[in-house]
Amino acid sequence: MSQKGLIYSFVAKGNVVLAEHTSYSGNFSTIAVQCLQKLPSDSSKYTYSCDGRTFNFLIDNGFVFLVVSDESVGRGMPFVFLERVKDDFKQCYGASIKNAETHPLAADDEDDALIEDRFSIAYNLDREFGPRLKEHMQYCASHPEEISKLSKLKAQVTEVKEIMMDNIEKVLDRGERIELLVDKTENLQFQADSFQRQGRELRRKMWLQSLKVKVVVGGTIVALILILWLSACGSFSFKC
Repeated sequence: MSQKGLIYSFVAKGNVVLAEHTSYSGNFSTIAVQCLQKLPSDSSKYTYSCDGRTFNFLIDNGFVFLVVSDESVGRGMPFVFLERVKDDFKQCYGASIKNAETHPLAADDEDDALIEDRFSIAYNLDREFGPRLKEHMQYCASHPEEISKLSKLKAQVTEVKEIMMDNIEKVLDRGERIELLVDKTENLQFQADSFQRQGRELRRKMWLQSLKVKVVVGGTIVALILILWLSACGSFSFKC
């Protein structure tokens, strides 16, 4: 990686740059601030490209971390750098900002008073954290293989997370289909039980009707026999 792999970096809150560093001259800081004012609100990572340079932004809890780099280094390495800077910044200032309710960097509002307060502390932050930005830039420039491996690892982790989310969605979707299938099966079982009950009742009614027919037919036959007997013998005497 060339020494111009990472060119310029800053940390900002809202539209106020708190700390920055560069070892090169150019108008990239002006372009970076213009890009900062036009960042989309629905993304935590964003990249602009301009004249062979990329302006890479990482947004976290209202703080914006930027690095300008050569397009030749790709997007992986700049975002590994930004993650390092973000973690370092939160370690240095996260607790003090969180514990101070009136800290100008704690709120996300953009009123004039807060912006003025941020400008007032930006000088000290730039003096303290500006050299840290330089150290991170130098480290990434002098350890390209390590940074490349970290970049690939982060990409793989992101890919695995996406696959896991995809699998979870498929499992949940399959679960819903299983529930629907169970509901339908239970419904079919209820219908089958109802049909069996109706079948038993129908067979019982048919059996009763058949029994009645048999009783009537049997009774009729007995009556006919009795009538014939009486006609032949004239009485119920067995001496006919």
